[in-house]
This record gives sequence, C-alpha cells and structure tokens, in this order.
Amino acid sequence: MYELLGICLSLVGLLSINSLASVFVSVLWRRISPAAESWSTSTRAQLLFFLRIVPGLVAILCVGAVFIPSYLANEPRHTSEIVTAKLGVLAAVSLGGIGLALWHRLGTCLATRRLVRDWLKHAEPLRIENLTIPAFRFQHRFPVIAILGAFRPRLFIADQVFHALSPEEIDAAVAHEKGHLAAVDNSKRALLHMCRDVLTVIPAGRSLDRAWFEAAELAADDYAARGGASVALDLASALVKVARLAPRGSKAAMLAGTSLISEDPGCITSRVVRLIQRSAQASPQPAETPILKLAMGACLSGFLTILVLTVSSSGLLAAIHSALEYVVSALQ
Repeated sequence: MYELLGICLSLVGLLSINSLASVFVSVLWRRISPAAESWSTSTRAQLLFFLRIVPGLVAILCVGAVFIPSYLANEPRHTSEIVTAKLGVLAAVSLGGIGLALWHRLGTCLATRRLVRDWLKHAEPLRIENLTIPAFRFQHRFPVIAILGAFRPRLFIADQVFHALSPEEIDAAVAHEKGHLAAVDNSKRALLHMCRDVLTVIPAGRSLDRAWFEAAELAADDYAARGGASVALDLASALVKVARLAPRGSKAAMLAGTSLISEDPGCITSRVVRLIQRSAQASPQPAETPILKLAMGACLSGFLTILVLTVSSSGLLAAIHSALEYVVSALQ
C-alpha cells in the first residue's frame, strides 16, 4: 500500500498542478495579449510556447523534486492509510491523460513515417539553394508545400504547385517554410499536442494552442518577408493560388509537420492582407524583445532555486507531507 499510495498521490499532484497552472497561464495570456500585439510575431510565438509548456514542466518538477522526496522522507513504510475510491479515480484520470498523450504521440510518429515513405515512393529530389534539409517534388492531389517530420524534416512540394506558381512565388513559399524550420516549429507542434492530450478532459490551454499556431504562421510569413516587399507580395500571391488549388473541404494530412495552408485555411485572407500591408510599409516591423527571453529564463531559474531550497529543508518537506496527509484525509 505504501508504494501504491505514493504513486496515486504523485499522479493526482501532476493532474492538479498541471490543470491549475494551465488555467493560470490562460488567464495571464488574456491579460497581456493586448500589449503583445505590439511585439514581433516571433516574440509572441516564443512567449505562447513558453506559457503552454510551463504548466506541465512545473507539475513534473514539483512532483519529482518536492512531493516524492517529502513522501519518502516522512511517510511510514507500514502506513495505515489506503487508496480511497476518490483518490483512485483522480489518479486514474491523470494516468489516462498521460497514457493518451503517449499513445497519440506514438501513433503520430508511426503515421508520419508511413506518410513520408508513401510520398517518397513517387518523389524526385529537388535542389533548393540555402536549404539545409532534403527537398522532394512529388505527385499529390493537394497543393502541398510542407516540411514533414520533427527529427528528420524533409520539404515536399506537389508537382501541381510548380505549374501554378511562378519561380518567385515558389521561392517565397519555401522561405515561409524555412521560417518554420528556423523556429523548430515541427518539434514545438508535437510537444504542444502532447500537452493538450494530457489534459484532454480539461479545456484549459486550448486558446493558447490556437494563438500559438496563428503566431507561428505569422512569424514564418515575416521570416520570408524579410527578403523585401517583392517577396512579401510573392508570398501573398502564393497563398491565394495554393488556396485556390486546394480541393474544396480538404486539407493535407500534416501529422508532424507544417504546411503553407494546412493549419487554418480560414486565416489565409488575413495573412494575405497583412503581407500586402507589410510590403507597403516603409517602417520596419517590431524588433525582437530580448528582455522577454531574459524574463522567461529568470522565471525558470527562480523556480528551480525555490525547488532546491525546498528539497534541502527538512522542515519544508515535513510541511508538504502534512499537506499531502490532509489531501488523503479529505478524499476519504
């Protein structure tokens, strides 16, 4: 019973801290999002990603570095406490969320590998200047311009795209995908999906997911538009043409990747308008905000310092164990 009780308390701690922290960062983002409109899209995307993964990271650190040590140090080996039905249900919900996240991640990895193998069967290599990953041209009914894969990314471009877009428009679209590649968005996307699956039963954090997806697309647009006003216009034109080529009501099967229009076709109009406006702007776009990175690093450093001080203090561990005892008794 000692081991089972400790495992159940750890699972409930993960669920509780992750849920509360997710609600907190969602509310925090609603408060600061108006001010964030003046920041660069890259800075907004970085902040949103940080806010989205912090709840899970905090939950893991708290349980691993505080709850478990306090339990091991203060709970009698032959405890008389039992795992109640309420505690067991909460632990099962937490375990189910973790299991679902891992299962979906495994399924996504396997499905992505199968998709890559299928596309490579009908693909021919492409030579693209200044591209650091393999690129391929292939036949597909959807006008694919996408980077697929988180660990071994590859660029795929459907054959019909080369017939519909000018060379300048294709270069602009590839530059957009280079923006995703430079930001490591494929890996970030996979991690965000895992965070969402862990809290499937709780909607907290979904607004942050949507905001990050939008900010990541805009940041990739801005990355491409750094090439000048003509590149911004070429990318806007490419977005319109690719959207028209897409079969009605369909989208590319992007499992662990980023595509020019796959995430939310409805936002294409706003992206096109924004690119046209940017091409006409004489003033530069908002610069990166280095102080934000320093603030995020300071927050993590401060939190880790608190954890170290807590673990090194037997009195604090005893107090945390008393809190755990109260939780167990409340769930009787």
